[in-house]
This record gives sequence, structure tokens and C-alpha cells, in this order.
Amino acid sequence: MQGYTVFLDKADDAIRATGAFAEFERWSFEWERVYTRAEWLDQLPAQGLLTTLPPDEVAALSSATSAAVDALGGSFAMRFTTLATTAIRVSR
Repeated sequence: MQGYTVFLDKADDAIRATGAFAEFERWSFEWERVYTRAEWLDQLPAQGLLTTLPPDEVAALSSATSAAVDALGGSFAMRFTTLATTAIRVSR
């Protein structure tokens, strides 16, 4: 979560500079989702730097990932933290 705070701080500062919003609140939500092997492999090629890999490297990574998820029993839980900033717009 701390790695993303710098981005939120910059966005908050820019929004605050408009003068159009009252004091901000930052919210944090932790949640978990269980992925099956098929679900994870379906979205894997669309992740970040993987979109720039040649097809043979994506295939090799997918194969290794498939074996790793199978070794976990065919699914795994992924933890997430969602961050949000809220503010009330000031009437003009």
C-alpha cells in the first residue's frame, strides 16, 4: 500500500489545488479473490510487461504458471488492497 501512497498524494494535491473540494478522506479496503488456474492464465498475458514479450516467452511463462497453480491444488487466493480518496465538492 505504501508504494501507491505517493501517487495518491500527488493526485490529492492536484485536486486540492483547484479549490473546488473540501477536506479529503483516504479509504482503504482489503479483500481477497480466489483464482482458478484457468482464470489466472486467461488474464496473465494482459499484465504489464508481459504484453511486450514474444509469444514463445508468454507460452513458457504460462506453462510454468500453470504448473505452479496446479501444485497449489488448482487455485489460489490473491489478496488486494483498494485505495480511494473522497472529498466533498464545495458549492460556488
